Amino acid sequence: MDIDYTVAALMFPAIPLMMTMYSHRFHTLSGLIRHLHDQLIIDKKSLPQLENQLHVLNNRTNLLKYTMGFAAFGFLFNMITVLLLYLGSLQVARLNFAACCVCMIVSIFLFLQEIRLSNQALKYHLSDMDSMKNDL
Repeated sequence: MDIDYTVAALMFPAIPLMMTMYSHRFHTLSGLIRHLHDQLIIDKKSLPQLENQLHVLNNRTNLLKYTMGFAAFGFLFNMITVLLLYLGSLQVARLNFAACCVCMIVSIFLFLQEIRLSNQALKYHLSDMDSMKNDL
């Protein structure tokens, strides 16, 4: 397969958009963690649901850290691919672009795992609401 600037250029809009989405999700999680932390420390509320949520949120932030890291390496490999194409190193550019694609695939799989954990965190909320319904 021939690789040229067009192939590498296809990744340029995708990778920064994915990284922006990951960063937004990370920012939202950090705000939620701060809020729950304040409830546990300042308000002295020690509900098992809050501790479970904080544990899941910690796992989610770790997953997002690696997700963003692999996306960043994918972007870096894509930039190096363009440089190698400019320098005329076609074979090395192909390998570099393959590394870019692998990094992006790993990033997407990690993001899918983070979404799974997000659903788990929402189940903690729903279990709390179910217990409230039983109390009524």
